[in-house]
Amino acid sequence: MKEIIRNSGYPYENIIFLCIGSDRSIGDSLGPLVGTMLKEQQVPYRVYGTLEKPVHAFNLEETLKEINKQFKKPLIISVDACLGEQNQVGDVFLNAGPLVPGKALKKVLPEVGDYHIVGMVNYIDPLPTMQFLNDTRLYTVMNLAKRIVKIIIQASN
Repeated sequence: MKEIIRNSGYPYENIIFLCIGSDRSIGDSLGPLVGTMLKEQQVPYRVYGTLEKPVHAFNLEETLKEINKQFKKPLIISVDACLGEQNQVGDVFLNAGPLVPGKALKKVLPEVGDYHIVGMVNYIDPLPTMQFLNDTRLYTVMNLAKRIVKIIIQASN
């Protein structure tokens, strides 16, 4: 993360962390928790998506329009929860390229970000998808949020 930010050539104020999710589902609250923690830590970056003002499926396109109006080609790093294999729960992944939000719920949303960070909040099993987002442990989500925030803060030092 540190290398991505340093090598980007962007000033901190043109680096945006877009934290996606909803506080209405524990499993989907990772993004807003990370956004809230980043704001509390007063990171030098722009942060969109907090518990107070989440960025989710219903306002994502509007938020992207706002960002594009306010910034010329910012570096966007998206943060979201994801589902995967049972042995990956609790893992954090940083990937180049855009995030495809809502994929696990089969929602069609715009791809976002130059890079994306995802935290594996739960695994996919035979239950309906929304069920395992709701059955996610808050402990897992909180630990992932703390780890992601620590990674981002270390990148700014």
